[in-house]
Amino acid sequence: MKQVVQNYKSGELAVLDVPVPGCKPGGVLVRTAYSLISTGTELMKVSEAGMSMLGKARSRPDQVAKVMQSVAVNGVPATYRKVMGKLDSYTPLGYSLCGVVEQVGEGVDEVKVGDLVACAGNEHALHAELNWVPKNLYTPVPDGLAPRHAAFGTVGSIALQGVRQGEPQLGEAALVIGLGLIGQLVVQLLVAAGVRVVGVDPDPVRCELAERLGAAACGDPASAAVEAAVAELTGGHGVDQVYLAAGGASNEPVELAARLCRDRGRVVDIGKCRLDLPWNAYYEKELDVRFSRSYGPGRYDPAYELEGRDYPIGYVRWTERRNLACFLDLLARGRVDVEPLVSHVADFDDAVETYRSLKDGELKAVAVLFRYPGHPQEAQAPAVAVPAVRRSGQVPAPARSARTPVRLAFVGAGNYATSMLLPHLVRREGVELSTVVTTTALSAANAQRKFGFAEATTDLDSVLGDTSVDAVFVVTRHSSHAELTRRALLAGKAVFVEKPLALTEDELSGVLAAVEESGNDRLQVGFNRRFSPMLREARQRFGARTGPASLRYLVNAGRLQHGSWYLQRGSEGSRFAGEGGHFIDTASWLLEADPVSVYAVATPGTEDLQVVLHYPDGSTATISYVTTGAPGFPKETLDLVADGRVLRLDDFVRASVYGRKRWVSSRLPKARDKGQSAELAAFVKAVRTGGPMPVPLESLVATTAATLAVGAGLAGGTRVTLARTR
Repeated sequence: MKQVVQNYKSGELAVLDVPVPGCKPGGVLVRTAYSLISTGTELMKVSEAGMSMLGKARSRPDQVAKVMQSVAVNGVPATYRKVMGKLDSYTPLGYSLCGVVEQVGEGVDEVKVGDLVACAGNEHALHAELNWVPKNLYTPVPDGLAPRHAAFGTVGSIALQGVRQGEPQLGEAALVIGLGLIGQLVVQLLVAAGVRVVGVDPDPVRCELAERLGAAACGDPASAAVEAAVAELTGGHGVDQVYLAAGGASNEPVELAARLCRDRGRVVDIGKCRLDLPWNAYYEKELDVRFSRSYGPGRYDPAYELEGRDYPIGYVRWTERRNLACFLDLLARGRVDVEPLVSHVADFDDAVETYRSLKDGELKAVAVLFRYPGHPQEAQAPAVAVPAVRRSGQVPAPARSARTPVRLAFVGAGNYATSMLLPHLVRREGVELSTVVTTTALSAANAQRKFGFAEATTDLDSVLGDTSVDAVFVVTRHSSHAELTRRALLAGKAVFVEKPLALTEDELSGVLAAVEESGNDRLQVGFNRRFSPMLREARQRFGARTGPASLRYLVNAGRLQHGSWYLQRGSEGSRFAGEGGHFIDTASWLLEADPVSVYAVATPGTEDLQVVLHYPDGSTATISYVTTGAPGFPKETLDLVADGRVLRLDDFVRASVYGRKRWVSSRLPKARDKGQSAELAAFVKAVRTGGPMPVPLESLVATTAATLAVGAGLAGGTRVTLARTR
């Protein structure tokens, strides 16, 4: 078999042919599928091996002390031979992998040949095709968890043990110094535990990644932004815990920890950084300094690791193996997401070149995986791009006098426009319905007669070229929304487009290209439910959250009449593609974030869908979109659960909040107000004043991308990552 090795004397890295390890009692022989490079610990070893002898001595003063002790006992010649012999030997690399059990040793009965397991240990989970692993250093992989993700088990356990040492409590604030692989995992674990996190790292890319994964704010240690964020989150008291996940010889991390930690806070050392504690700073705040030892209790104990003697759970709740199993469970349930951390996947045969690229800085990575031969290449988790919004050369929106009406043009005058939009606008002061554009002359004439448009036409170009028109409403069939929106933006108009904004990633990119080209970002999509007065009051009564939330949204959509153009999937997309953005936007507005991944399943033979959205702070939203329900049942019911409170919405007829006190909407409305009137008022106001659009463009893009991801997830049968582009 092949194994990655290193000669510490010369610095040479190689993939050697070595004998297959025997399958001893008390463990299993595992054929590796994926192993993870620890870009911190392993690269430190690789860099040290390339140093001169003096450099090695300076980097490892602990080993120098052992050499001097040996000289005193055994003399210089014997010590020299011993040291050179050890240095001039091949040593293994690696300590975190996932693989398949190939052989089971005597005394092992909880796994069998063919089982997928995650393995730990710098002597047992090596970068090698086969490894013998004792039973306390492996754990079965939960069903559905990808092997490439399970390979993070060991480093995840290191991060988890560090978080346990900090003893975080719901609602606390923490500072994570160092946003490498361990730091990124610490951030996610703290967020999953209901802790607000500020991250520190000189690399802006890592800071951005941590914010995407749930950190409240991140920044360079030298910037004032970090201290400002801590002050804002904690009311000036300082964070409850600091996690040192940085490496290097600088003493800045421990000094920053003292400065930003609250009185009697906790400082946990996870990484290998300099620890010259400034006595006055730590004494005056009486800071509790703690160390986190690797994967957890059992580490470095031969009786536990090699002989398989477990610690009683009543005395030691979280051991190495229990931490490993716990982290895999968090991965499987979507509370931690490691896919955004994977910078590169290399074939195992390319191991030497991969290490060289990492060492030389050619490959900048948070996490790198080796993929081994003999295992089918695991399909990459599909991703849908969330394009960045760029506003180069932005054109300022003109403000209009209160006496000057806002002139609106409608492109399309179908049922939704004439029943849900125009009735609100025709009665609104300060609005002038300028022109209606349709593809047939008669429909334009009907709309002109009913709502008092000044003009009716079938010529779109004449409307886009009319400088007196302030805003264009796009209320046509779904397949035309993106192109019409793009043209209107390029013409310099404010645009209100009914959902969906786009049916494909290319269409969405085309709209944003028009924003960048024109500098015109005056866009609103008709996501009206967040404007419902009843729902807005319910959210206000529910109050701010401190922990993650669970949201359930049942949409009893019902069946469509035969012949409806909504059923023309080939040209107009699926029903959910057309209106699913409504419900995703509502969920994201209630959870105050944009989703990071989407999982969707369909009921065979129907258009019924279950859509699960994952959010950066660990919150989830499940949208049950069904067409097979009873027509007499309410169309939309929603429950939001968090922090011991429940918000319930019953079809925009009644809302309630359950907590210390119960609130119920005061009276039944005359009609279901789903927010169209308030949304239109906000749009018209933005056009008149030149103020910001009612919903940030970035949010509209994220919701559209999440809606597209539902289709991608159904096609691929797996969770889809929403990948933010730069």
